[in-house]
Amino acid sequence: MFPTERPRRLRRTPALRRLVAETTLSASDLVAPLFVAEGRSEPTPILSLPGHFQHTVGSLVDEVKALQQAGVNAVILFGVPETKDDRGSGAWDPNGIAQVALRALRDTFGDEMVIMADLCLDEYTSHGHCGVLRDDGTVDNDATLELYAATALAQVDAGAAVVAPSGMMDGQVGAIREALDESGHLDTVIMAYAAKYASGLYGPFREAVGVQIQGGGDRRSYQQDYANRREALREARADVEQGADIVMVKPAMTYLDIVSDLAREIDVPLCAYHVSGEYAMIKAAGQNGWIDASAVALEQLTAVRRAGADFVLTYFAREVAEELGR
Repeated sequence: MFPTERPRRLRRTPALRRLVAETTLSASDLVAPLFVAEGRSEPTPILSLPGHFQHTVGSLVDEVKALQQAGVNAVILFGVPETKDDRGSGAWDPNGIAQVALRALRDTFGDEMVIMADLCLDEYTSHGHCGVLRDDGTVDNDATLELYAATALAQVDAGAAVVAPSGMMDGQVGAIREALDESGHLDTVIMAYAAKYASGLYGPFREAVGVQIQGGGDRRSYQQDYANRREALREARADVEQGADIVMVKPAMTYLDIVSDLAREIDVPLCAYHVSGEYAMIKAAGQNGWIDASAVALEQLTAVRRAGADFVLTYFAREVAEELGR
């Protein structure tokens, strides 16, 4: 006697599988992280992120045009300055590389693309930390908040529609929201890196932005401990109370439980950052013939959406969008 319920019936053809899919992944669910470097005459390949570059302003605009054509509606920008100092002053310099690039993107795309700016100091500090250091080498949380506010104003004035504070300073969202509101930028979106873990998966990114942490140190004193789960919910709730419009989990794949928790408990849009190390591992295994890299990328990004993320930041954005459009 065969059972009357046969779930396999709904898996028989691609059309049936698409019809009953519980989770979808489209190009509009993806945000592309991009790097723009000061003093470049041509784009420079990032060896640990195959297919990605430290862009010139011109090649950055061309890449965003290609992303738009593939159906990707949003990008997030990281600046790579020629010179750095102990306060990261290039982050809020109106003529700094990120602001120059943001103006170029705004002038080219207007509101047709969502232009996001990562808001942190680590790309701009000589010591590689996300904030101002005290004499003992620890990060001064409150002194850093003033610089984050200044950076937010510079980014928005240059054309960012979304600012994304990523330094995990306590009170960063409140300080930025207050500065934006007081200057009349009431409609600027804040996307908070609410649950950013002290992960070993950021290596390729640090190569991409030329960050070396002073003395071979780490950021465990201000990024979240990967052993903790409940802490992420406290962080996200605090950011929402301070004015965050979107919250983020970073990294993605090893923190799907956190994505699921926040999707269930937090009533604002949720994103997850499929980070540089996650991308690099798939690419390396694919290049060695160990896996089908494109298939694994699709599987992982769908898993992030299945866990509850409304959208995903990923270095696979253009590649996956073009695959989905075929």
